[in-house]
Amino acid sequence: MYQKLCKKGLIDTSLFIADPTTLILGMCGALLGTGIWLQIASYFGWPVSTTHAIVGAILGFGALIGGADAIHWGEVASIGTSWVVSPILSAFISYLIFYILQRSILFALNPTEAAIRMMPFLVAIVFIVFTASFMLNGLENLHLTFTSLEVIGVAFLTGAVSGIITFFVLKKLPYGKMSIPITSRATPQSVLSIEKAMKHLQRVVINSQDVIHTKAAHLLEEVTAFSKDLRKETSIPEKTSHYVIVEKLFIFLQILSACFVAFAHGSNDVANAIGPVAAVLEIIEKGAIPESASVPTWLLVFGGVGIVVGLATWGWRVIETVGKKITELTPTRGFCAEFGAATTILLASKLGLPISTTHCLVGAVLGVGAARGIRAINLSMVRDIILSWIVTIPASAIVSILVFYLLKAIFI
Repeated sequence: MYQKLCKKGLIDTSLFIADPTTLILGMCGALLGTGIWLQIASYFGWPVSTTHAIVGAILGFGALIGGADAIHWGEVASIGTSWVVSPILSAFISYLIFYILQRSILFALNPTEAAIRMMPFLVAIVFIVFTASFMLNGLENLHLTFTSLEVIGVAFLTGAVSGIITFFVLKKLPYGKMSIPITSRATPQSVLSIEKAMKHLQRVVINSQDVIHTKAAHLLEEVTAFSKDLRKETSIPEKTSHYVIVEKLFIFLQILSACFVAFAHGSNDVANAIGPVAAVLEIIEKGAIPESASVPTWLLVFGGVGIVVGLATWGWRVIETVGKKITELTPTRGFCAEFGAATTILLASKLGLPISTTHCLVGAVLGVGAARGIRAINLSMVRDIILSWIVTIPASAIVSILVFYLLKAIFI
């Protein structure tokens, strides 16, 4: 990550060869400035990006000391593009996953049975992606390397085993035995078709205005009343209990996807935070600016501890914003958002792009919300989040510059 942020990345440290102390103070200023801005943002519950802030801080310091020539603008453009593409890609993946779950589970005549049927495959997919990512990204510091064939083999074996275990565990549960009796001439297909029509009408009501909205709402009332009458004829119970069971089943899958996001977060954001620290330590140890900086294991642990402490203090404020204020989330929606975000993050980590976990997760939540209609999204909150993203780069740059001058006055 030092390479990405410094020597061959955002700024050219060769301009500071004659004065490595200035680079040390600049990196320390960038870290402290980023930390101060993130504390302010987290206090107000703004889901700003650590990556966004640290890149802005380094750019501010580099432009101040080395001028425009110290900035590698091509790399800046590449990172900036990734910040735009990553939430869009994350939103698309999450939207696609939730769309599939809607069609195959939530809109099914027996959602519980459909969920139990799909759960082993979903668990297998999560473990396949997680195992492959872990082998490719998580074992580098142990100097363990694997061929592509080994990664694919171990990943699919892990996924298959986890899927089989899930299948037999779910088979023991009583949920799958819930049946929907049919006692009249109305068929399950007719009931299912009416319910699908209701879902489509609901989308029209949510996404329309004026005359169309009024007519669609009136039509929805008529179809809803007809659906209730049809249910009475067929003695088909309401699906509420089935949906409750489905959400309970997805709680366990969401725990897996949350671990997936945590791993992805550590593989990207921690590296961005400790990259400048590794550079400072290398300069102090060697007395000169290195071509590359090795990252000691204890520094990685230090970064991990920082994440835990941050989560235990201000983390709940940001969790509340992302989890409650953008759109309503349930375990099924949360799983789709987390899996989509984590997949995007890990792809970026493999490509060496310092993208934002926050951007990806917010984009994923928006994708899930969009699958339910634009009215399911709190657009005012989305506006505030985007504004906080825009402000983050100049804010962290200004704070880091001020901290740099403060450190310079103290130590030089």
